[in-house]
Amino acid sequence: MTRPSSGFAHTPAQFQELIADALAVARRLGASDAAAEVSEGAGLSVSVRKGEVETVERNRDKSLGISVYLGQRRGNASTSDFSKAAIEQTVKAAYDIARFTAEDPAAGLPDEADLAKGAEATRELDLFHPWAIDADAAMRIALRCEEAALSLDRRITNSEGAGVSAQASHFWAGSTRGFSGGYASSRHSVSVAPIAGRGRDMQRDSWYSSMRSAADLAAPEAIGRYAAERALARLKARKIATCEVPVLFESPLAAGLLGAYVQATSGGALYRKASFLLDSLGTQVLPAHIDIQEDPHIPKAKGSAPFDDEGVRTQARKVLEGGVVQSYFLSTYSARKLGLRTTGHAGGSQNLALTSRQTRPGDDLDAMLKKLGRGLFVTELMGQGVNYVTGDYSRGAAGYWVENGAIQYPVHEITIAGNLREMFMQMTAVGADVYTLGSKSVGSVLIERMKVAGS
Repeated sequence: MTRPSSGFAHTPAQFQELIADALAVARRLGASDAAAEVSEGAGLSVSVRKGEVETVERNRDKSLGISVYLGQRRGNASTSDFSKAAIEQTVKAAYDIARFTAEDPAAGLPDEADLAKGAEATRELDLFHPWAIDADAAMRIALRCEEAALSLDRRITNSEGAGVSAQASHFWAGSTRGFSGGYASSRHSVSVAPIAGRGRDMQRDSWYSSMRSAADLAAPEAIGRYAAERALARLKARKIATCEVPVLFESPLAAGLLGAYVQATSGGALYRKASFLLDSLGTQVLPAHIDIQEDPHIPKAKGSAPFDDEGVRTQARKVLEGGVVQSYFLSTYSARKLGLRTTGHAGGSQNLALTSRQTRPGDDLDAMLKKLGRGLFVTELMGQGVNYVTGDYSRGAAGYWVENGAIQYPVHEITIAGNLREMFMQMTAVGADVYTLGSKSVGSVLIERMKVAGS
């Protein structure tokens, strides 16, 4: 791998030397196994508000972390000092922690058969697109974005600001099991949050664009205008009476439902028995028309990775097929706790897509509103009211009341409630209006019935 051209202070070759030095110290101390990772990141963030620059932040950080194993006892330590003396001291600290840690039968590095090797570890996924932008240029983009929002309509009266962020990092990891791999990645964004109205009738909304490559970002003016349109659409919001109706989740919020599924089927929740989907492997938990697929190898995607945080190879798979759970999300540790095999998910899921076999190309938002008929279209959720042990779900919400398949007026100060197990089984339709939030892609999702608490 060649040196990333992003102003990094270290090369991949230097990182590999640091890893080799750390592992050599661990072996010399008598470790039965060890794994180390070294990383470096750099970035620029600029924020503006009402035409004035508020903050300009530059970040640069580096770290070396090592895990040392003495049989089934594990110790971990890290340092930002890359000198030989500091690395030796850090490894010794991890070794000393391991000496006084209780044995854990599930502790240990991944089995060699699960590790990414050769071409698997060096798979090119086009994740690194450094943005050669300075503070002045970032400021101008943020100002353009905010100005587009403020100038769209006289009813846009204020702004919580606009921001531009350019971030890049690279790392290398290695272990005494023979794993060695690393890569560089980048992530850039433009965002804005305008406020519409005055006095008691004030509404805020926001929008952003986030991509690996700055060339793929939406135009700042388009982001600003869309954010302003969203804020304006919420003016004159009303309260509604408590009812039980179908609820349509806007696609960015529907990604949260997919996230709830991931949480409930992740190894940590499962072995702690803190999930409402315990022992769900091979069982039906969503309707038969729903599938969830994962592809960690999509070029430029935010959830792409050739291997997970432990060096275990990643692979495309069917997470859920026909509503039936095909696989959990497991790290090596959680897999051993459950008596299963790692799925390569130390660090989380990778490029998930929830789809319905009933979705047609014309099922855009208007079509989904028609399927909703009469009920609530949710565009904002507030609070953290999800109990993953029981599946109970209760969130503050705002959105729009829909009659005869058409939006009638905005609503606010409501709470939607249900149980995720029931909500999953009542997922009657998924739109073709697919939105990717982080590493999760899904269209708008229609839930057959939920409780809506209003006035």
